[in-house]
Amino acid sequence: MTSNQKRLLKTLIGAAIYAVGIFYKTDNRMISLVIFLAAYGIIGGDVLWRAVRNIFRGQVFDENFLMSVATVGAFFVGDFAEGVAVMLFYQVGELFQSYAVDKSRKSIASLMDIRPDYANVKRGDNLEKVDPDEVQIDEIIVIKAGEKVPLDAIVIEGSSTVDTSALTGESLPREVTEGDSLLSGCININGLLTARVIKEFGESTVSKILDLVENAGTKKSNSENFITKFARYYTPVVVIVAALMAVIPPLVIPGATFSDWIYRGLIFLVISCPCALVISIPLSFFGGIGGASRRGILVKGSNYLEALAQTEVVVFDKTGTLTKGIFKVQEVVPQNIEKEELLELTAYAESYSNHPISISLKKAYGKEIDSTRISNVEEIPGHGVTAIVDGKTVSAGNVKLMKKLNVSYQESEDIIGTVVHVAIDGSYRGYIVIADEVKEDAALAIRELKAAHIRETVMLTGDAKKIGEKIAVQLGLDKVYTELLPGDKVQQVEELFKTKSAKGKLAFVGDGINDAPVLARADIGIAMGGLGSDAAIEAADIVIMTDEPSKLATAIKLSKKTLRIVKQNITFALAVKAVVLLMGALGMATMWAAIFADVGVAILAILNAIRMLNVKKIN
Repeated sequence: MTSNQKRLLKTLIGAAIYAVGIFYKTDNRMISLVIFLAAYGIIGGDVLWRAVRNIFRGQVFDENFLMSVATVGAFFVGDFAEGVAVMLFYQVGELFQSYAVDKSRKSIASLMDIRPDYANVKRGDNLEKVDPDEVQIDEIIVIKAGEKVPLDAIVIEGSSTVDTSALTGESLPREVTEGDSLLSGCININGLLTARVIKEFGESTVSKILDLVENAGTKKSNSENFITKFARYYTPVVVIVAALMAVIPPLVIPGATFSDWIYRGLIFLVISCPCALVISIPLSFFGGIGGASRRGILVKGSNYLEALAQTEVVVFDKTGTLTKGIFKVQEVVPQNIEKEELLELTAYAESYSNHPISISLKKAYGKEIDSTRISNVEEIPGHGVTAIVDGKTVSAGNVKLMKKLNVSYQESEDIIGTVVHVAIDGSYRGYIVIADEVKEDAALAIRELKAAHIRETVMLTGDAKKIGEKIAVQLGLDKVYTELLPGDKVQQVEELFKTKSAKGKLAFVGDGINDAPVLARADIGIAMGGLGSDAAIEAADIVIMTDEPSKLATAIKLSKKTLRIVKQNITFALAVKAVVLLMGALGMATMWAAIFADVGVAILAILNAIRMLNVKKIN
């Protein structure tokens, strides 16, 4: 039986005995006292024990002390039923709290299931099952169907479909084949994969994710720090005020009785217990972090979740953040030659190079390269390449290469992207445009950020002005700064800091190792985690595992919802307590009103906080 089940059983037994005391009418107060004491001992015995234990540990003024003093005091003034009721409803509130925390923990615990238990390592002719910690870089591992990928690796043999939902929150499986990367924590769905390990387990994706989530709770938000400090000073003050209320009025007010004012002091104590605030606020942030992780957004602390709600300026890196970072042939413009032949000859001429442009040309050609058709390959640094393909001299490169070969070429000033000019046997035969692709959801991300009242969206890039400005217009960005070195990005962010308000925050989103200094300098650093560099992920405060820019708007909406719930709970709890405290001091509130002001408000605040665990709909 779990601790929650035991607590529920004790509460139900105590409640049953309490009901007997309420409905069993007798003039014998001793019998009533015995019944209510039995109910009280079962329901509140653990609270009394914690209060006594904490007093000896020097932790006097806590909620256990307040509950104990108030309820024992109620018995002394003859209000047996009210004394048990306070403890009963307090325990009901604790049950609600336990349920809410368990549900939030389970939402994060589901993420913890990504930790692999073992790795199948090829050592000689044997396949050994070992702990992932024992596997070294460059060792060969085998992942069977249904197994978790134990370490970050590169597929060297086989093809399969992998489930990345635990890492990214995306349900759509991903196809992998030879040469593709595998992230630890994914599940191999069907095929048999052989892969080469590229990171030790301590540096792997799964290990870093678990570390981020486990340590997220240590970084408290301003709201949580405020409540912690508030409770530290608030509790002893209300105990002193309650004691003075019980003692002074009977001594100075004619006709006032000690029993009446002690009762008012006890009511004051019950009302003043800060359970609703102490429980519901951390729970709201905990739920927000758990909900974000289920969507593939890892937040390293509730302080960053809170700061995200105050974001005014969002600054993006371009390559790998708003664009895919993968060059692709966008256009083939032939001149006195067939389009397919121009692409084929150019791909063959570039086939020996590993430059991203050469790779994109080979990929666009899409057929296997027959090396016997190629000879006399010469790579000219900063210009391009020349090669003999099928007996024809093919020259492919930039404007400098055409000028070097004295070939008249077609001007391409209005073209956005990298232009590969092609000459065959000394005659110009057209050009091929290659450009980085914009991510599918990049424009949606900018629209949603503006809908979330982000005041300014900015892009920083090292690309040429023409390319940067075209993408900025295409995506609807407010500003773009181009041709920047990594140091220039930091300087530009410093200037952007001056444009936000005192309380507003600046968020920077990037993925490359050159973005790490800017991620660290921004109020909130956000890294694209799926393909982003380790340095960027380490420097960031929030990691988007799906590499989707639109998840940033989701994170901001989630943070605003969290803050909205926190403010609702603070306002509601303090307002109700203030009203009932005043009524209690004036003798207009009973112990039942005190129970509502304490336990009732706590339960309502907890139920409100539980809404953060539902991430299906974020308003």
